[in-house]
Amino acid sequence: MNHSIKVSGNHVKAFLKGKVYSQDASIFRDELLEHIEQGVTEISIDLSELTYIDSTGLGVLITIHKRTKEKNGKIVITGAQGMVEQLFKRTRLDRVLIME
Repeated sequence: MNHSIKVSGNHVKAFLKGKVYSQDASIFRDELLEHIEQGVTEISIDLSELTYIDSTGLGVLITIHKRTKEKNGKIVITGAQGMVEQLFKRTRLDRVLIME
């Protein structure tokens, strides 16, 4: 997995590319949690170039969702397509997370 994070005030825009496996997901989670602890409340995660995400990666998104909600913030998932989008629908995460 390749990822990048851009911070602007209390907003983070994250981009995920390629395939997300457990080790990658842990690194990404730790980076986002650090930003949340520093006051970020709005997180947007672009999955338009993501081709695969495993259960650990989905768990990270749920963890980030819960943590931002605790801080009265929100997470928005954008660009999910193909197999990744189908996985969100099958697991019903599209009903839990804000998806655009």
